[in-house]
Amino acid sequence: MAEATASVRRTALPVWVIAVTAGLFGLLYAYAVWGAVSFMVQQAGGDVGLSAYGWFVLALPIVFPLAVFAGAFAIGWRRRFFELTLVLLTGLCLVAVFWLDIFAYASVTSSLYGA
Repeated sequence: MAEATASVRRTALPVWVIAVTAGLFGLLYAYAVWGAVSFMVQQAGGDVGLSAYGWFVLALPIVFPLAVFAGAFAIGWRRRFFELTLVLLTGLCLVAVFWLDIFAYASVTSSLYGA
């Protein structure tokens, strides 16, 4: 019986590895949130300000990285180190694509601006 339990391989990562990996990726996600907040404040302080639709659209890139990080962490925290890192990196790439889409949309539309 002792041999059977000794041969069972533990696949879960130590908590400190999960915390360090999630913390480092969390800083990158936080940088995306900080950039979105900075862009929204910059656009709101412009000559014409933001419309209600503009506030909504520019608030999305603030909320989206938080949701993606939570989802990626929920998917990857019980996996091996490489898989956890890959899931968090994939989520970060998704956040970057979303941010570029919002930035491109804000640069070509006028419906975001003006009260």
